[in-house]
Amino acid sequence: MRVMVVDDHPMWREGVARDLAEAGMEVVAAVGEGSQALRVAPAVRPEVAVVDLQLPDLSGVEVARALAARHVPVLILSASAEHADVLAAVKAGASGYLVKSAGREEFLDAVRRTAAGDAVFTPGLAGLVLGEFRRLAAQPAENSPGLTARETEVLRLVAKGLSYKQIADRLVLSHRTVQNHVQNILGKLQLHNRVELTRYAIERGLDTDDGS
Repeated sequence: MRVMVVDDHPMWREGVARDLAEAGMEVVAAVGEGSQALRVAPAVRPEVAVVDLQLPDLSGVEVARALAARHVPVLILSASAEHADVLAAVKAGASGYLVKSAGREEFLDAVRRTAAGDAVFTPGLAGLVLGEFRRLAAQPAENSPGLTARETEVLRLVAKGLSYKQIADRLVLSHRTVQNHVQNILGKLQLHNRVELTRYAIERGLDTDDGS
């Protein structure tokens, strides 16, 4: 797995990069500025980016927005657990948000899950994000245009917050098949990542049991 690390604190950046490398991941870049990250990303082609929220030039939110537009999943790794920071990052396109107090294994698992397409949050923050999506939901429930019945079923389970593995178990499908369904849904709806997909589904009431 190709990972880019963006953090302006050298000791922290080096520690994160070392943990990733020891876990068998390839750290393709470890940089201290957001602008530098955006310059090197096209060349190193990361499969996931671990980004600090506070950077000396661009903010982590700006970096997340730019990388998400390039279809690079972003995991924010920040000392802040402020709700405003979490929501700003997610609205910018970050796929996950983890506070720096997380343990090593929790962090490594979050990186793997982010790369796999899951929305990953520090415990307690997932409910905040889903609650905000529901608060913003203003559109009435409707069928999603162009989706098959199976894709709509997968979309509804995504909206409920289930992981790909949980969806696969629920629908008796392989993990790869669920991933393929999600990629097809993203393409049809012209969305970039699972976070955007979750918001789309909740706005249409697909997180309720009856889809209304």
